[in-house]
Amino acid sequence: MSHKNDFQVLAKSEPEMTLQHHIEDCLNIFSELKLCFHNLPLAGVDCFWKSVYTAVVIHDLGKAHPDFQALLRKMKNAWHMQRHELFSVCFTEQMKMADVEKRLIAFAVAGHHKSLNELADYVRKNYKSSQRNELWDDFEDDEEKKEFINEFGKIDQEYVNALLSFYGIDFKEKDKFEYGIIEQIRNLKKFRSVAESSMFLNQLLLVGALKQCDHLASAGIKALGKLELRDFDFLYSHALYIHQQEASEAIGHVILSAPTGSGKTETALLWLKKQLHENGQGRVFYVLPFTASINAMYERLDGNFSKDERKVGMQHGKLAQYLEYRLSEDDEILDETEKRQLLEDFKSLVTPLKVVTPFQLLKHLFGLRGFEKGMFEWCGCYLIFDEIHAYDPKVFAQVVVLLKFMIGYMKANVHIMTATLPGFMRRELEVVLGTCTEIHATRELYEKFDRHRVRLQSGKLIDSLNDIQNRLDQGQHVLVVCNTVAMAQQVFKKLEAEKKVLLHGAFNGADRYGQEKRLRCEEIDLLVGTQAIEVSLDIDYDCIYTEPAPLDALIQRFGRVNRKRAKGICDCCIFEERNDTDHFIYQDAQVIERTLAVLREIECENDGIIKEYFLQQAIDYVYPDWNEKNREEYNNVMNFLEYDVIHCLSPLEYSEQREEEFTRQFNGIQVLPVSLKGLFQDFLDMNQFIKAESLLVNVSEKRFVALLKQGQLIKEKFAFESGKTGKVYEKDVYVINRKYSHELGLLINEDETENVDSCIL
Repeated sequence: MSHKNDFQVLAKSEPEMTLQHHIEDCLNIFSELKLCFHNLPLAGVDCFWKSVYTAVVIHDLGKAHPDFQALLRKMKNAWHMQRHELFSVCFTEQMKMADVEKRLIAFAVAGHHKSLNELADYVRKNYKSSQRNELWDDFEDDEEKKEFINEFGKIDQEYVNALLSFYGIDFKEKDKFEYGIIEQIRNLKKFRSVAESSMFLNQLLLVGALKQCDHLASAGIKALGKLELRDFDFLYSHALYIHQQEASEAIGHVILSAPTGSGKTETALLWLKKQLHENGQGRVFYVLPFTASINAMYERLDGNFSKDERKVGMQHGKLAQYLEYRLSEDDEILDETEKRQLLEDFKSLVTPLKVVTPFQLLKHLFGLRGFEKGMFEWCGCYLIFDEIHAYDPKVFAQVVVLLKFMIGYMKANVHIMTATLPGFMRRELEVVLGTCTEIHATRELYEKFDRHRVRLQSGKLIDSLNDIQNRLDQGQHVLVVCNTVAMAQQVFKKLEAEKKVLLHGAFNGADRYGQEKRLRCEEIDLLVGTQAIEVSLDIDYDCIYTEPAPLDALIQRFGRVNRKRAKGICDCCIFEERNDTDHFIYQDAQVIERTLAVLREIECENDGIIKEYFLQQAIDYVYPDWNEKNREEYNNVMNFLEYDVIHCLSPLEYSEQREEEFTRQFNGIQVLPVSLKGLFQDFLDMNQFIKAESLLVNVSEKRFVALLKQGQLIKEKFAFESGKTGKVYEKDVYVINRKYSHELGLLINEDETENVDSCIL
């Protein structure tokens, strides 16, 4: 397109980019979206994509305002407190289309940066009102406020018309514009819908698609990855088990039951290949409960899928730290811009398969800011849930609501897999999935996986360290699992081994990554850990000593022993007596008692050998149903969240309270050990913010409150200068007066008396 003023119409200044160039980038992403999302849950898909196209062309037209252009060029201007989308939305009135379509486009364009409530605040604060209404209840007119119609009239309409014509937008030319932005915003707020409304999905997905186009284009992304059927060729290097063959032929939802180590991940991928063949492209979410297991699964999948282009990404709360340390490990030198780009790729639609925690999906269900963009990714998606039994009743209830929404509204297909799943949890999932294929590994295969022998030990684990030490002295590789961090630290200090590692949740990010790296790269003689080792860590030990725990947790722990079935039958030693504090971890004493009863039966009747096919029966004995407390918690959470999603979730409406509730529930509170204050400041001064963040340690909300009351947490300010802007910023951090060791982690019961900075891994 050529126009006399084209040269001066910019979309952004750093780097300088014309408005038309930005529109072209957005339309490129638009084309990519059409290729990646074959199963939109909408009637009239062609009409939807036409609306997205129009919204892309229109969304930044307000930037043609001369004061905004002066702002971009750092020239004198009167742009203060104006928003370009308020002007952009007015151009929808020129479009020749049905009123409902026009309103949908206006809705998306208005909200592609801010909520409608925030835009209403801008209108109230900056523009004069012609009459009293609800938008001006708390604001008085004054002479400094602007007349919106006058401001809109400053935009070069000739340029806009030329741009619309160039992109084939059918519009009416107008000589006079009398747009009432007050009325426009008020009507859009009234237009906003909730999930039970027929308009909800149209609003949600149009907003989400526009935001995807705008944000991805602005991030410099040119193409979105796609999974091809040939990407799955690596799955056929070995003959398939029967349950894998069945999964490769199943269409729709699947629940898989198979023993640990029987290729459940490969089974899920075979199912995924079939769905892609039948239904076409859709984003894939591989859901795991813990960060360590996500990192491990990402590396595993990335090694198989990624050849010439990145096909696998991941999302969790420590993603930036993981990338920082993993890149340095691989000697991959990236500048800060490249690091940000990589992080954006992982978080965005760039990778077709993402390994995630359930919280990365749930945050959209809670309506956190930008949830429309996240939910757009769910259209026709494929969900793989691994170790779904690992969630407590509260989180499991939220996962169930999530599945209901994604299946009912987004046409998601779901694959659930587990070694053991209590019957009452299975029944809840079966109701949600409706029609589904249940796949079980064969009895013959289960018998091939008999690899563990139960050895019940009287007393407490801490009192039998000599037995464990004898195993180590004999050259065995030993796994020890404790129920609390404090006990794991105590055991680790007392046992001797040439190469030993401690793994739990009270390490900072840097040290935790160092521990995981050692497990990946070295043959470790002794691993002492907590529940952190239960899920999806690819480790293989000769024997295990563990404190008593629920049977499902023990099964996961046993799965880290003789994983490859090359060692015959290996000992799993379970102590019958709990430590003094693990009742905070496992509160239901009856579950522990029933677990021990099952183990005694195995020890007596089967010479201690665990028959894998028997475990599901054993699980159902240990967990006949929810206990009263868990059932009440499950029902309360499920009923509340389901009601909230159906009746309260609304596009372009965000709540700080909801965000606080979500953050408080799922994110531990981070604190800085006092001995690391100096290093933290050094990293800030060097603008190495990810490394600074990696020094923080998570503590529970309950622990945080207790320490705060005891005066063991002090909120401190850390000042630093931005290397980019030269401005001085401050960061508030809670400093904890507890000892910290790179080998042991946070010693929560030991005061730090000397404020000496430690060196980092």
